[in-house]
Amino acid sequence: MKICTRQARTRLRLSILASAVLAALPLAAGAQAGGGTSLREVTVSADEDPGYAPATARSATKTSAPLRDVPQSVNVVTEKLIEDQNATSMEAALRNVPGVSFNHGDGQRDQVLIRGFSAISDWFVDGVRDDALYFRDLSDTERVEVLKGPAAVLYGRGSSGGIINRVTKKPIFGSPFGGEVSLGVGNDGYRRATADLNTAIGESMAFRLNVAGEDSDSYRDQQFTQRYNVAPSLAIKFSPQTDLLLQYTNLRDERLTDFGVPALNGRPVNVPRSTYYGSAHARRDDTVTSKVQSFTATLNHRFSDSLNLRNTTRWSDYQLDRNNTLPSGTTDPVALTVGRTRGFVDRDESGWFNQTDVTWRNELGGFAQEWLMGAELGVQRKRAYTVSSAVGYQRVNIFNPVQDPLPIPASAFTADSAIPSNSKFQTAALYFQDQITLAKEWKALVGLRYDDYQQETSFDRKLSTLERTDRKFSPRAGVVWQPTPTQSYYVSYSRSFQPSGENFALSTSTVDADPEITVNQEIGAKFDLLDGQLNFTTALFNLERSGMKNTDPNNPRRQINVGTQRTNGLELALNGRLPGRWDVSAGYAFLDAEMTKSLATVSQQQLPVGAPIPVQGQTAALTPRNSAFLWAMKDLGHGFSAGGGLNYVGERYASLTNRVVLPSYLTADLAAGYKAERYEIQLNLKNIADRNYYISGHGSMDNLILPGPGREVQLTLRAKF
Repeated sequence: MKICTRQARTRLRLSILASAVLAALPLAAGAQAGGGTSLREVTVSADEDPGYAPATARSATKTSAPLRDVPQSVNVVTEKLIEDQNATSMEAALRNVPGVSFNHGDGQRDQVLIRGFSAISDWFVDGVRDDALYFRDLSDTERVEVLKGPAAVLYGRGSSGGIINRVTKKPIFGSPFGGEVSLGVGNDGYRRATADLNTAIGESMAFRLNVAGEDSDSYRDQQFTQRYNVAPSLAIKFSPQTDLLLQYTNLRDERLTDFGVPALNGRPVNVPRSTYYGSAHARRDDTVTSKVQSFTATLNHRFSDSLNLRNTTRWSDYQLDRNNTLPSGTTDPVALTVGRTRGFVDRDESGWFNQTDVTWRNELGGFAQEWLMGAELGVQRKRAYTVSSAVGYQRVNIFNPVQDPLPIPASAFTADSAIPSNSKFQTAALYFQDQITLAKEWKALVGLRYDDYQQETSFDRKLSTLERTDRKFSPRAGVVWQPTPTQSYYVSYSRSFQPSGENFALSTSTVDADPEITVNQEIGAKFDLLDGQLNFTTALFNLERSGMKNTDPNNPRRQINVGTQRTNGLELALNGRLPGRWDVSAGYAFLDAEMTKSLATVSQQQLPVGAPIPVQGQTAALTPRNSAFLWAMKDLGHGFSAGGGLNYVGERYASLTNRVVLPSYLTADLAAGYKAERYEIQLNLKNIADRNYYISGHGSMDNLILPGPGREVQLTLRAKF
């Protein structure tokens, strides 16, 4: 009864707040429009600088539809915003997206939650799946697009809360040799160099090269980052109707495997942010190295102004070598010790995807329409070898944890969990989408995808081969009402599926479990203000994932589909240029994320452990109820600019026990720069108050909480030619 009452109060508050926002903004938008009702066309040139407010995002529809025509939430982190903030990681870029929170990804990968749901496998590059477990570099990234809610209609399995799509930099035709190089230096040993070079090769070819190298230390003891990224690309124009894009990426990333700090008495343990709980010789014992290579070929052919074909083939290869010592055992508040675990992970993955998209604009039944018809084929092979000691096989002082780890026990190498697995994932899918202009003020979007997804996992010894095939339809539908050229209101429905294992090996406990199903119901509004220079969006949504796997109480070795998690939420975003030459990006998210149905129980990690804690009724891990950000830069004239921002994250629970709280925090950043014709200089001051805070956690346990960085000073020099 208490839970139901709280849900009712939450829905009432959400409804009141959303109604107020939706009622007030049309008045302002309508006043700017002068009461007009005709829709204006939006044309985007490749040479246009969108600032902080792009007009389109290809991720939403795989077409160039304006964002105001898309009945779903889409957030775009533009190249200018990334540059102004000197964001060099996906974590730094995604701070600019409401509803996104962070998981530290076992110290080996980018990992976020969107609207309270893990997006561990929902990464894409130029619309093609990129679900390997590594840290991405932004040196070859033009912008980052986040499509909220289930997106299986275009992208297949996964995507409960949304997908993250990196749009890469492409060669520019007709441009003489030129580009820019940069050098960044800062405290904590920060050193980073990049180059972005482009040249035309005659009238029909263009070549671009993006290179980055970084060798930095960290605010965390023994932590370091050494990485490089090389990304050449070649564009060939065979005719005015046909062009080919070839892209290659080679990335290597080595760093400390950092799982953070443990918890004590319901909070992260109060130690300096630098305290490391791994090996005393971490560079010898606790490093993670990722190597990624990919090759992509994209062919575009325009049969006519209304009929286009696009075919993309992407091959990738990924290798991971991870060694770690981490405080994953229980904490003892009396003895003031914590249990450590020692282990390693080797992963080798390779695969390819081929996507064919045909877009066709026509008029049918008196309605203007744009059809997307597509097919996707893909094969991924993933080998994993994981060995880990028993949890808490070594105990260390919680305030003085620096010592070498004990050797991994021999028994860990012979355990069933240490048997190498070999998994094969095959995707075959057909999909269609239709964007329909029903009337001058009304538009609709409908889509459907059919997936045949096959999984097979074999083992090097002892265990039997496991197989399953899932065949699922994924629909999406939405309606947009645009009473004036500056207003769009929409309602939408979308659904996706999450198969057992999804992108990981099958097990005997999960092989028979059906896919989990996520449904998103959303209403929202989008406004073009100040003659299109400023965009405001708002979305009110109900997101529910049902059929989640729980342990069968009658058979602990079997998982059954009986759990449900839902998020009711409100998101607001403001991007663009204000009067007085202010570029601004701001957002707010209210997320009420709860496990509404579950048979599962979890245990806290503080001694005495006590009785298992029921998951039902608990708040989703690492999901703040309230979060907000604001970033603004002012053009001061004569090449000078200055600005800064605030980032607020409310309290979060470290895990589903809801026994450990990560405190709320507010950080402030400043930036200043000078741009001349041939060079730029930029200064970024991050967390200027040197606040102590916790940016992320593991999500499935109370320990392993990662402190955020302290004050950072970074100076970047750019030369253009």
